[in-house]
Amino acid sequence: MRPSEYLALKWSDIDWHRGTASVCRTIQISSNGWTFYDTKRKRSRRSVKLQNFVLKALDEIKGQRETEHDLVFHRAGQPLRQRKIKVEFRRLLLAAGIRSIRLYDLRHTAATLAVAAGVSVKVISDQLGHASISFTLERYSHVLPSIQDEAAARVERMLMGSLSHASPHVPAAQAEIATC
Repeated sequence: MRPSEYLALKWSDIDWHRGTASVCRTIQISSNGWTFYDTKRKRSRRSVKLQNFVLKALDEIKGQRETEHDLVFHRAGQPLRQRKIKVEFRRLLLAAGIRSIRLYDLRHTAATLAVAAGVSVKVISDQLGHASISFTLERYSHVLPSIQDEAAARVERMLMGSLSHASPHVPAAQAEIATC
């Protein structure tokens, strides 16, 4: 999620049964207070599947964190400011001995890991709320060459290794074609 999206996340947006979070609003904080807005684009409204470890962590803090505004991330019931989160995030990285990165880099890292894991680019595009799959492909194309070898190997295994009756001298796909 984008920072303005996860900072606007409410407990009521979590579907515990399906293990998803509904992204349906953003939050903008100014010197005059804070306001919820619709997401950046219509396509940005989406349901994001959460990993089990994320659901477990949320479940552990849920009871102690409920507020009047139902916000998941808050301080004393008020929305968190991105500026303050950035400072705390950098402090945690420093303490852990990790080089400084931007909060937004977590979004890019999640997408890059998903591409590297072989997740469909369409699914990744939907999860990120991108306007188009072509934008996602353009943004994360640097990862694609490193997974092309594995993709080719998978297709080869599917074509060449799926038939048990194939002769060791005739690839399985050729044997299948010959029997058609």
